[in-house]
Formats: sequence, C-alpha cells, structure tokens
Amino acid sequence: MPGSHEKRKVAIVTGAGRGIGQGIAVQLSKNGYDIGIHYNTSAEGANETAALCRENGARVELLPADIRNTDEIDRLFEEVEARFGAIDLMVCNAGITRFQPFLEATPDQFDTVISTDLRGSYFCAQGGARNMVRHGQRGCIILISSNHMNGCWPTASFYAAAKAGLAKAGENMALELAPHGIRVVTIAPGYTRLPSWNASEGLKRIESRIPAGRCATPQEIGDAVVFLASEQAGYITGTTLFIDGGALLPVITENHYT
Repeated sequence: MPGSHEKRKVAIVTGAGRGIGQGIAVQLSKNGYDIGIHYNTSAEGANETAALCRENGARVELLPADIRNTDEIDRLFEEVEARFGAIDLMVCNAGITRFQPFLEATPDQFDTVISTDLRGSYFCAQGGARNMVRHGQRGCIILISSNHMNGCWPTASFYAAAKAGLAKAGENMALELAPHGIRVVTIAPGYTRLPSWNASEGLKRIESRIPAGRCATPQEIGDAVVFLASEQAGYITGTTLFIDGGALLPVITENHYT
C-alpha cells in the first residue's frame, strides 16, 4: 500500500456490489486505488464492498446506475467527474448471466443480456475513455468477458455472443485509443467461486472437470486486474487473458486425467 505521502490512483469498477466486481474493487484498494463503486440492484453488497475498501485506506464513492440506459451512464460519468476528476482505470465488470436453450430463447432474454453485458459495458468503456482523453490521462480500460467467448456450453448462445462481442470490441478500442496512451485489455474468467456457494455435489463435479481442480476466486481476478493496470503490463493491450484453470483445454470435458 502506498505511503500517506503518495497520491492514490482512481479506479471505477462497475458491478462492484458482489462477486468478481467486489473482489476486483477490494484488491485495487489494497494496491493504491481510490474506488468508484458502481452498482444497480445490489446496494447492500455495494456498501459491504465500500467498507472493505475503506479498511484498506481507500476513498470510496458509491455510483448507482442502470447501465442498460445510456442516460444513466452519462449521469454516472458526470458523477465520476464531479467526485474524482481524472480516472486512471475503468473496469467494465457489470453483467447479467442468463441461460436458455436456443430453441426457447426469447427477444426479451436476448436483449436483457446484450444490453447489459455488451451494450452497457461498451458505453461505460467509452465514458471512461472520454474522461481519460479529456484529462490527458494515459490510463487503462479492462473489460470482464468470460471463457464462454471461446467455449461452448448448452443454453449459453446469447450470453456467449455478448461476451465474445465485448472482447472483439475491446480489440478495436485498443487500436483507436493507443494514440492517447490508453490500453484496453479483456479478462475472460471461467467458473469463479462465490462465498454463497457451498460444497455441493454439482460444484464438485464442475471442479473435477477443470484441469486446475478448482474454481477461481474473485480475489484472483482482482489480482490480475491489478497487474494488467500496472506499469509492468504497459506493453499489453488489445488482447484477452483467460483465467479459467485450463477449463477450455480438454476437447471432451468428461475426460479424466490421472
């Protein structure tokens, strides 16, 4: 953690009220960042995240918004400007996970996932980039996708499409923002274990099929964000880091390894 004389950086993390977003925010707060915690429906979780970040010496601001609505995204970044000024890091993590067999999928289900996971994250990235460009900040944008962008699971057609689209958009963002000194990197987590999960037989079966033998933790995804946003990763842009314990490696996921 930086000393009291050192200026802390600023990170905005969407969907930071629980799960991976909370893990990212907390790990950033341990590594010299003040945090803008975005949330939509998880106000209680956002307050919990805020308390954990403040324990690490971070200044924290809560930023509620429904990122499916671009007017609310605009308001969100007006708040960011008023409360923080320039930002160093934009983490687009907010997303909705919904699954439905392809033959039964509805336009409403499709639109709900695409409007949050792809459209919402896209325009949050734009808002973060505009802030950086306006302030002349050589910052970083990190998009949270999923290993569904490459792997295929039953019932995941529109979720996978949203996550793949986000990663592709990130490549184009990286190209266009490079002249401004802004890097864009995508992280594609696999199964990530949440505190609410218990050691059910279903979870054990999932973990038995992952070459690493377990799910990731939100803290591990947060550690990756800390590294990718650092000067040590200054030559990394326009690419995707998979953090899934090798889950996509087996050709047939039911193979057993000895």
